[in-house]
Amino acid sequence: MNTANKLTLLRVILIPIFLVVLYWGFPGCNYVAMAIFVAASATDFADGYIARKRGQVTDFGKFLDPLADKVLVVAAMLWFLDQHILPAWAVLIVIIREFTITALRLIAASGGRVIAAANLAKLKTATTMVCLTVMFLPIPAWLVTVFIALIVVTTLLSGIEYMVKNRDVLKMTK
Repeated sequence: MNTANKLTLLRVILIPIFLVVLYWGFPGCNYVAMAIFVAASATDFADGYIARKRGQVTDFGKFLDPLADKVLVVAAMLWFLDQHILPAWAVLIVIIREFTITALRLIAASGGRVIAAANLAKLKTATTMVCLTVMFLPIPAWLVTVFIALIVVTTLLSGIEYMVKNRDVLKMTK
């Protein structure tokens, strides 16, 4: 297994540890969970960089990397939802966008086409991970609202970008 895939696998392993720490509820668990979330998020950027730089792009990585990203982000968002920090509608927007883009990619793949990650999608991932990281800290409610807005807006914009740039894929279903 190459280095990039090992980093992706590490991210997958960190997700349940992250959740156990959060729900264990010991003093300072938010800070420990935040550190785990940051480490897991960093593996996302590192594995992509390494895979491209060293030519270690694999089918395993193409499958597991985006899945690990989605599970990590949704796990954090569901915890914030459980803690009444993040509204359900915001989480739902993120989940709907992810399912929609995944379906679009599956349709494209059935026609032999690969839809690469768009720049706006990379911005969305980075914005979401940074915003969620900061939300582990005791910050004012207005700043949480700003972060929720950033997450929702970048999620919607990146979803729209995928749909517009790849609208011809939908014609493949006819």
